Amino acid sequence: MTIQGKRGRPSRRVRLEEIAARCGVSVSTASRALSGVGGVKDELRATIIETAKSMNYAIPASVAGRKVILAASSVAMVDSARSQFTYHVLDGLNERARLLGVELVTRPVATPEDEIALLRESEHDDSVAGCLFLTLDDADVLTLTAGFSKPIVLVNGDDPSMRHSSVTPCNRSAAMLAGRHLIGLGHRRILFLMRRGRRTIERRYEGWRDALTVGGITSFDDLVVEVEDWLPELASKAVTDRIADRGLDFTAVLTAGDSLAFGAIAGIQEAGYSVPADVSVVGMDDLPQAAFCNPPLTAMHIPMREIGSAALSLLLDDMAHSALPPRRVELACHLVLRQSTAPALDGAGRHHPSP
Repeated sequence: MTIQGKRGRPSRRVRLEEIAARCGVSVSTASRALSGVGGVKDELRATIIETAKSMNYAIPASVAGRKVILAASSVAMVDSARSQFTYHVLDGLNERARLLGVELVTRPVATPEDEIALLRESEHDDSVAGCLFLTLDDADVLTLTAGFSKPIVLVNGDDPSMRHSSVTPCNRSAAMLAGRHLIGLGHRRILFLMRRGRRTIERRYEGWRDALTVGGITSFDDLVVEVEDWLPELASKAVTDRIADRGLDFTAVLTAGDSLAFGAIAGIQEAGYSVPADVSVVGMDDLPQAAFCNPPLTAMHIPMREIGSAALSLLLDDMAHSALPPRRVELACHLVLRQSTAPALDGAGRHHPSP
């Protein structure tokens, strides 16, 4: 970029090395920050971009003045109002977009026709750099994206055919770790409470099954309880109905989401049992309210904000390097121990000692 001299005459061109020196970083770090690729902290990237702007440096078009379309499914919007998982993903996504100077434009997608209209609009809009699909991974819907010339990244979803990059939590291994925690406390009859419908939840079911299999538990088909929605009251009813029909034939519950765990605790208590003295409960999400239920919920912490942030980074990578193949990024999860789990009772009503 050419700087104007005192009398308006062209002066020397600002070099990337000067931007790097002004910010106290290496040239490669400055380059990555300005091109929008990964490996640079958000705050530092924002500082480098602002410094470059103040020095009239030509910021690469992959970041400057571009729009990213966020196509959000009806499932995502309902979830945002209900369990808050999507809310936190969006929070991380919006924060990173703000730091990078990227305009994020949200579009609801409820039908394949909505997606077709969105793709046509984006294809002919030069200001649109790419699309993020939030909780939108239906196979029929993804088929419609064939031939779309701009990058698409799936947020909290995946593409089995690997046509598009995606970012999800490590759903399968997270559920396996939660199951292993309960098995380590001596639990053998671990109920899995879920709502089917999305591949991400199926991965959590598979992780629960993995934990039981590795733990030497081979009979578990009767331990799956399904609900029709993520509402806690449906989970509560499912648990009370189970106990009414079969008695307390389980000592622990692992749920596919925190909202179901809140309901499971309520159902167990309504049936006259105690958590965790009689039944241990583990959720998956670690929503903020998990720490405030009674008892506080042990849960697998899903990095919700980081999912949104990583998805935008992945899209910017594709914008800057069109030859990159689609990638599937899974973010690690960890167990947060609270008061809803305890060692299982043995046949004499005594707690199994923790290993």
